[in-house]
Amino acid sequence: MKTRRAALGAIFGTLVAATSAAPLAAQDVTLVMHQFLPAQANVPKLILDVWADKVEADSNGRIAIERYPAMQLGGTPPELIDQAIDGVADIVWAVNGFTPGRFPHTEVFELPFMTYDAEATSYAYWKMFEEHMANTDFAQVKILGTWVHGPGMLHTSDPVDEPADLEGMKIRGGSRMVNQLLELLGAEPIGLPVTAIPEALSKGVINGTTIPWEVTAALKVSELVDNHTEFDGPAIYNLTFVLAMNQERYDSLPKDLQKVIDDNSGLEFSVFAGGTMAAADGPARQIAVDRGNNIITISAEDAARWEELARPVYDAWVADVADKGIDGQALIDQAKALMQEYAK
Repeated sequence: MKTRRAALGAIFGTLVAATSAAPLAAQDVTLVMHQFLPAQANVPKLILDVWADKVEADSNGRIAIERYPAMQLGGTPPELIDQAIDGVADIVWAVNGFTPGRFPHTEVFELPFMTYDAEATSYAYWKMFEEHMANTDFAQVKILGTWVHGPGMLHTSDPVDEPADLEGMKIRGGSRMVNQLLELLGAEPIGLPVTAIPEALSKGVINGTTIPWEVTAALKVSELVDNHTEFDGPAIYNLTFVLAMNQERYDSLPKDLQKVIDDNSGLEFSVFAGGTMAAADGPARQIAVDRGNNIITISAEDAARWEELARPVYDAWVADVADKGIDGQALIDQAKALMQEYAK
């Protein structure tokens, strides 16, 4: 597995130089890609553009990908997956947690203190997508990649050293799993898109937010709050993402262009995407360090108490998905086994 990890940089880690121009063919296509972050944010810059540039180059210019950031085609971030299904956009990058409960199998990776490494989790996510999700959660769309961000954490106006410190705080949560945890810990979860975090913090609508370090730079979170709580060991939460394509649009492509899409998608791309997001955590964290912000690290020993308080979230989720005919405990066990498999 380490060999696969080492190969990812060579496959996806550098922008592909443009190939020599070839005569345009009748089957040349333009694909429209839509997502919710500004073009200069890490995910579009370091993942989506790298993927799109490589697809264009590998197709010898026969595929062009138009990129529309920041919801420029209209709609809201929770509507992105339906835009791919309905053909409003050909390709979208979407957050599953924006539509709570719609993709139940993915939520196994959003359980609190479930994940510890973005590459290992993204590997397990793709494997389980192929087995459990391709014909269920995502039957209406062509999935190109599945990944998670680096460890989720808390960014707050007042310090959070222990669970009781969250009592009465209004905290933006990114999924129903993390919102359930926040409620258990005495906080009031506030539903907001990630792009609304800066204004909500500056106006005091929320006292803090749950996001990974990676996105704090684009949102200037380290300038808006002084306290950051991170965890040794498993993360307090995580979010799952998909890069999804309209199925009919994919099916309409010539077989050789379908192969270009397929060769640049799947397991290796998913691991690359998760690892790239996690790698962007360090520079963003350094911004907070340079500002002299208060960074609190919960030791693995102390985190065990947080994990015990999170147990009801697991129990509720297993019961909830059982009503949908899903064995939640089996998914938990399989996800943990696959993450350990990648780490070996």
